[in-house]
Amino acid sequence: MTQPTLQPDYGASAIKVLAGLEAVRTRPGMYIGSTSARGLHHLVWEIVDNAVDEALAGHCRNIEIALLDDDVVSVTDDGRGVPVEIHPQYGVSAATLVFTKLHAGAKFENQAYKVSGGLHGVGASVVNALSQWMEVTIWREGQVWRQRFERGEPKGVLTAGERTRKRGTRVVFRPDTEIFPDTTYHFETLQNRFREMAFLNGGLRLVVTDQRTRPEGEVPPSSEFCYEGGISSFVAYLNEGRHVLHPIIAFRDTMDNIEVEVALQYHTDYSESVASFVNCIGTVEGGTHETGFKLAHTRVMNEYGRKLGVWKKKENLTGEDLREGLTCILSVRMGEVQFEGQTKGKLGSPEARAAVEKVVDKHLATYLEEHPDIAREVLDKASKAAAARDAARKARAAVRSGDKGGGRTSLEGKLTRCTTRDPMERELFLVEGDSAGGSDNQARDSRTQDILPLRGKPLNTERAPLAKVLQNKEILAITQAIGAGVGTDFALDDAQYGRVVILADADDDGAHIRC
Repeated sequence: MTQPTLQPDYGASAIKVLAGLEAVRTRPGMYIGSTSARGLHHLVWEIVDNAVDEALAGHCRNIEIALLDDDVVSVTDDGRGVPVEIHPQYGVSAATLVFTKLHAGAKFENQAYKVSGGLHGVGASVVNALSQWMEVTIWREGQVWRQRFERGEPKGVLTAGERTRKRGTRVVFRPDTEIFPDTTYHFETLQNRFREMAFLNGGLRLVVTDQRTRPEGEVPPSSEFCYEGGISSFVAYLNEGRHVLHPIIAFRDTMDNIEVEVALQYHTDYSESVASFVNCIGTVEGGTHETGFKLAHTRVMNEYGRKLGVWKKKENLTGEDLREGLTCILSVRMGEVQFEGQTKGKLGSPEARAAVEKVVDKHLATYLEEHPDIAREVLDKASKAAAARDAARKARAAVRSGDKGGGRTSLEGKLTRCTTRDPMERELFLVEGDSAGGSDNQARDSRTQDILPLRGKPLNTERAPLAKVLQNKEILAITQAIGAGVGTDFALDDAQYGRVVILADADDDGAHIRC
């Protein structure tokens, strides 16, 4: 057996060890997800998260974020200020340590922060490493302290300045153009994120302003967010313009040292929106806490549905049916958080699932007991959702099989077919009525063009459930002709036509076909 030949340049000297912030600059995606707009804005999230942690600890009430010229960002809070004394082990100020050393922070134990979003101790130092420069101002111990960094390296020591009664921290930085291809911040992105943070921290004031130079006479955009109602205000904001079924249901409790807060409300639409957060960090990929909510919600709703006699079937309604029309905010605050990845998109802490299940089991069941009329209305909606979903499943199956029974339509004698079998060459013309179909048959290219006449006014599908949509013979005919399925089963690659063309008059019937 031939022995593999090692490349001559692969030896001990080829093994590189990246020390300190050099690793961050070499592989930034490991720490902020990417160097795209998402990663660029993540720098701001990291600094603001530190300020929010001060708010969670009860020491901060105001956070101000400003966009300045040259893509510079300023974040100011009125918290306790980053510690400035000399660290006994490293011989530099604690502030210098926080901004220059990975995994340096006060959040590994529960002494300075009972709960926090920044648990890895890398946020501030990563932002510093990926910035062309950073300037830190700290108001603490009756003095103003300042220090400047360039690409993560200190330019001098932390220096004490004038006396002050103020307290807090200001971080000003400019993203490094060597790392980010585009360093332009988007005000709307920041605005949306900080509105969300204000909802999650009732009473916390966040102000974001765009102070970049603008054309003369143009007013710089600015937004201030502060919501005393917390996540209940969040749900009300998300449901604006919708017809809601009941007042917002909100409860908060602590289980196993994990604080769980839930606000939810049903509306008459069909969409589901469950947003979850851990220590004010949005977990867009869900995690154990969201799993705990969905399990408990499904279990409690099914148990109470049988108790009220809304349905008597042995099988439970699915969570999908029970969450149709639900808007919910789930916020968890806990120590020792286990996120899956530094960007914190998914919670991995197993204890969060048990805590959320217990809180939802307890408080949702109590609410349903105390408000049977609301419970019945919500459960009736879920029961109808299950029936509609079952009808839609059967309708989709009929579409796939081309079922001609049960009142379904047949395309034979209705669809005038062309001769080519290549879907990319074929065109489907939807025309208004049989008379138009006859005229178009005479003018068509019989090799590549199919004609499908439609009668009457096809159903307006915008708010109709799928089962009702597929009971309309004209829509069913279109769906069967195209052959790509419908709803969640739709697959464009299965379409029998490369192009669908609508031929309709400019009258009322034609307008319905066009829409």
